[in-house]
Amino acid sequence: MIQDITERRRAIAQLQENMLDLIVAGGGIVGSGIARDAGLRGLDCAIVEQYDIASGTSSKSSRLLHGGLRYLAQGRVELVHEASVEKCIVSKIAPHISAPLGFIFPTYEGPLWDQWALWKLQIGVKIYDILCMGRNLGKSRSLNPKKLTDLLPDIDKNKLTGGVFYYDGLTNDARLVIDTMRSAAKSGVNVLNYCKLISAEPAPEGWHLSLSDSITGETFELKSRCVINATGSWGEQFDQSAISLRPTKGVHLVVDRKRLPVPDAVVVIEGSRILFAIPWGERVILGTTDTDYDGRPEDVAVEQEDVDYIIATIGRAFPTIGLSNKDIIGAWAGLRPLIADKRGRPSDISRSHLIVSQKPGWWDVGGGKLTTYRLMAEQTVDRIEKYLGRQQTKCVTSKQPLLPTDETDGISAIVPPEPSRELVEHFCNNEWAVHLDDVMLRRAGWTYYCTNADEIKQQVAGWMAEILGWDDMHKQEELSNAG
Repeated sequence: MIQDITERRRAIAQLQENMLDLIVAGGGIVGSGIARDAGLRGLDCAIVEQYDIASGTSSKSSRLLHGGLRYLAQGRVELVHEASVEKCIVSKIAPHISAPLGFIFPTYEGPLWDQWALWKLQIGVKIYDILCMGRNLGKSRSLNPKKLTDLLPDIDKNKLTGGVFYYDGLTNDARLVIDTMRSAAKSGVNVLNYCKLISAEPAPEGWHLSLSDSITGETFELKSRCVINATGSWGEQFDQSAISLRPTKGVHLVVDRKRLPVPDAVVVIEGSRILFAIPWGERVILGTTDTDYDGRPEDVAVEQEDVDYIIATIGRAFPTIGLSNKDIIGAWAGLRPLIADKRGRPSDISRSHLIVSQKPGWWDVGGGKLTTYRLMAEQTVDRIEKYLGRQQTKCVTSKQPLLPTDETDGISAIVPPEPSRELVEHFCNNEWAVHLDDVMLRRAGWTYYCTNADEIKQQVAGWMAEILGWDDMHKQEELSNAG
């Protein structure tokens, strides 16, 4: 570790030599997207993350690239159009971590189904295809009850009227962030995880910044012309923050696909809420909840009432399956950093994003969705270039692949790879992995996917001890702290 700390201090010292064009606070999907775009446009950029890359909301989503069919039902056509176009773009620039995913939406008789009547959905999915500029990931179609039950023999058949089949996309959320960050680093962006922006003070040419590095245990100063607050659910933490958030909690469960053998994703309605059963290799992701949250972002957790709600809702949709707590292989809880709107239910709050600058050179970027991160980044960097007085350069992030295939094969995919020492060494040396959780939860995803995750954790801890020079006490601490 001594050599790693020495190299980190050297990298920080190099950052201090000149004033940066911009520094991005927040190593989630939005921050990494901004850093990549800025780097590709030739801006001198650094990005800092107080914990690990993608450790917040960006690794705790439903893993969908989607326009949002329910937002269309709410009349938010522009939001759906933006997201629909962006899901197709991401599928092209990151084909190794994106795939078309069919969705089956069953419909039923009864007053609770007025909003989701079959005829409305039949029209809605056609509009959904059109909003992708006619280039959706697959063509939608209507299903009569026979066709639907052929696809889902275990679905509740009582008062079933049929359904629709449409397409969105599946991704690996944490890998999308990490690969975007790797692409940013290749374009010259300086990346520091476990480094927190403590404070920022206006200076004659920009901002004077104080940062705390938890790897070296030291604080240091930087200067930057611009500061981007892309810290998601932590977005209100700075004195300069001009956004107000209404975080909502989403919980997901993972079960074996043999216990819930769905061929495609299934939409499940519970009152005003939509839940999904999403096939993920040999597993199925179930979720999500959508409830207001007023605690610290670090403390968000899966509660038993969340588990009970998801299990019960999926159980009503598949009454013969009999899922229970013992079927859960993995679970995660995350926060949606939604722009505050005190009116209405959490599920009704807009997923639109906001880019605001109320102080010269300071931008808050909040809201939005995983799917629209690239567009949020493009719009942000456009504004930065204008502020800096630079000639507007063309954004290329919608065309340029994140990484070449030889840098992703066997490393980055939707489904976790097989564990190996070589792979763990890559994560440590090339993807900023510092702690055991960095590998188990985000770089590889073994914790959520593998039934023998505890055994893998022991093996990975041994490899990381050799690679990073941990002594036995440090190794045991990592094992104790790992999720």
